[in-house]
Amino acid sequence: MKWNHLARALIAGCAVLAGTANAQILIGQTAGFSGPVASGVKETTDGARLYIDAVNAKGGVHGQTIELISLDDKFDPKRAAENARELITVRQVLALFLTRGTPHAEAINPLLEQYGIALVAPSTGAMVLHQPLKKYIFNVRATYQREAEKAVEHLNTMGLRRIAVVHTDDSFGQDGLQGAIRGLNKAKLEPVAVLKTDRSKPDFILLAGPLGKAQAQAIIWVGSGTHVVDGMKALRAAGPVPQVVTLSNNASSGFVKLLGDNARGVIVTQVFPSERSVGFPMVKEAQGLANAKNGGALSPAMLEGFAAAKVLVEGLQRAGRNPSRERLRAALEGIKNLNLGGLELGYGPDDHTGLEFVDLSIVGADGRFMR
Repeated sequence: MKWNHLARALIAGCAVLAGTANAQILIGQTAGFSGPVASGVKETTDGARLYIDAVNAKGGVHGQTIELISLDDKFDPKRAAENARELITVRQVLALFLTRGTPHAEAINPLLEQYGIALVAPSTGAMVLHQPLKKYIFNVRATYQREAEKAVEHLNTMGLRRIAVVHTDDSFGQDGLQGAIRGLNKAKLEPVAVLKTDRSKPDFILLAGPLGKAQAQAIIWVGSGTHVVDGMKALRAAGPVPQVVTLSNNASSGFVKLLGDNARGVIVTQVFPSERSVGFPMVKEAQGLANAKNGGALSPAMLEGFAAAKVLVEGLQRAGRNPSRERLRAALEGIKNLNLGGLELGYGPDDHTGLEFVDLSIVGADGRFMR
């Protein structure tokens, strides 16, 4: 009898150990894996998985591996909210991660409040996610407004002062517009044209007339990758295209490929260091993992995902061996002066901003981003 009791205890103990070894931390993602932002979404997710896979290969976090459950919302805000609800209530994820799009994050935010679950590193620089502070949203990248402001500063130093703004007719477009206007005001300039494009069914042929009449030297273009690509094609068919500057939502190699012959000379703002700047330890780390995994090259979008995953894992480490949604949220808020590898990030009860790094790049003749 004593032996049977001991045997049962040993078997039970082994089962517990096996369960611990196989335990997983479920993290949910909804993003446009198909549709107008698909290329950028794939690259940011590849960057995140690059780091997550490396963590899992070393045993995960407190002995638990991380599983990223990714659902395609086709870049539709309504579907993004539906996916988020499924991830939270059915899949029982610990946190949401690396969503894409401003209206999409806004659609998801009420669910974060309802279920007390954090959204880590939304892939958007929307100011509405920064101010006023959203208790459950932890941003990693800089804001679109700062990017657009930086773009105007750069154009002004180039001597280009007849600047137009083209933006999608949604909260993302309005955000970029506000940043551009702030930059123009600082430079004591007025936009020569401000043009809205329909988010769902844009007619880019209508842009040529007003931009030509305004004699725009440069366009700050706030839109998805396919919108900028299609818009530039339409303008090119009508005549010469002014200098185009677009934001970091289009900082992917996929966007450059879509531009094709129109890629050279396009300026893209960046919210992370160059993927070739190995002087940044984070870039060197990501490059080493990418080479070891598949020999693939990095892109700015991949670095965004990589940095996002580092923040997520840091929060999980601090949340302890039995993390709950609230413990993870509190752990993230407690991060101070976290060195991601040359970039420092910190949060607090009144600040979920993350990084403020902004730079500019230009697409070279070889189709690569140059700084």
